[in-house]
Amino acid sequence: MTSIYRRIYTMKKMMVIALALCMVLSIVACAKQADKTNDDEQPVLKVALSPDFSPMEFVDTSKEGQEQFVGFDVTLAKHIAEKLNMKLEIEPMSFDACQVAVQMGTVDLGISGFSWTKDRAENYLISDYYIAGDNETEQVIIVPADKAGQYSKAEDFAGLKIGAQAASLQEMLCNEALPDDTSIELFKDINVAVVALQTGKVDGVAVADGNADAIIANNQDIAKSGFQFDVDPKYENNVILLNQKDEELLKKVNEILADCMANDLYSGWYEEAKALAGIDTAKEISYGDDGKAE
Repeated sequence: MTSIYRRIYTMKKMMVIALALCMVLSIVACAKQADKTNDDEQPVLKVALSPDFSPMEFVDTSKEGQEQFVGFDVTLAKHIAEKLNMKLEIEPMSFDACQVAVQMGTVDLGISGFSWTKDRAENYLISDYYIAGDNETEQVIIVPADKAGQYSKAEDFAGLKIGAQAASLQEMLCNEALPDDTSIELFKDINVAVVALQTGKVDGVAVADGNADAIIANNQDIAKSGFQFDVDPKYENNVILLNQKDEELLKKVNEILADCMANDLYSGWYEEAKALAGIDTAKEISYGDDGKAE
């Protein structure tokens, strides 16, 4: 009997060991599966931009989905997402809606040719500067081609109607620099302002110099006025907008921007964006309040 009991005891002990081993193997398998799931499901970085502003952000109509969005800011957004090991998701919307989305926290970043302004500094976290060619350092007014070069100073726009994108640096510059009797007409997006210029509803449109080049390249009836705004250094170059709660993300973004500057990535990105803005399938697309392309 003693021998039988020993056998039973030994069998029970082996079963306990086997069950324990099965549990360990199951835990390891689950851990590996969890790691695989985490690898497959990268966290998403949502970036708001207004694709009506080449060469900064616009659309390549030969592509579909997220790949259709191109330009300097898109390249920058992709680079930031890659460095953060996140999946980029571009949220196209109107320029002013981009700012609202950041403030409400429905997107992580606003990267849409933004410059520093006092109002933005009060309502958002603002990144360090990044340099997009002459896109912010030079600000001009475009006019009908038959009036090219006829305006050399701010006083020349007295009594005229000048268009600018709402909530933009150009709106602020027009209000600060142009005569009091100049009528500043605001537009949700630049495309509509350009059409207003072509149809005689406004006499000129204030835009960044790089954007002016892109517009003129596709519209032979438009030219530069000959006038250039005197831009305060604090408005030069571009910044990224973040929600005021995202201080940790701001720190990471600034580290990435510093690395971009140190490795001189900006100049190459800007030249690529300008070249891409000149292809036949490049188009500036406006978005309405409903979030749909117009």
